[in-house]
Amino acid sequence: MQVRNRWQIVVCFLVLCALVAAQGMPKMNAVEPASVKAGAECTVNGENLDQNAVKEIYITDGKDDLKLVIVQQSSATVKVRIPAGAKSGRFSLMLLTAGADPKLIEQPVKLTVE
Repeated sequence: MQVRNRWQIVVCFLVLCALVAAQGMPKMNAVEPASVKAGAECTVNGENLDQNAVKEIYITDGKDDLKLVIVQQSSATVKVRIPAGAKSGRFSLMLLTAGADPKLIEQPVKLTVE
């Protein structure tokens, strides 16, 4: 019986650790407008998007990445400017996390550059 209780405690601890870690992970939910011209601005909505969590934002077609200019940033929104020389097409948004171990994370949000 004691071994079973220990395993239950270990499993509960691991689940709790995973939940705590996931709460701080930045996540993009939408971009408005979803279609913009090069040189224009758009707003990304999501969670944990402040400067402590997100260092840079990119658009990517899976082969080439283009860094966007962050104009304004809070935990729920980031206003970005598409560089004037951006090529047209449909792109995924990608973010670079801030902190000691930065990671590029592609998001399930699409943006069309006209």
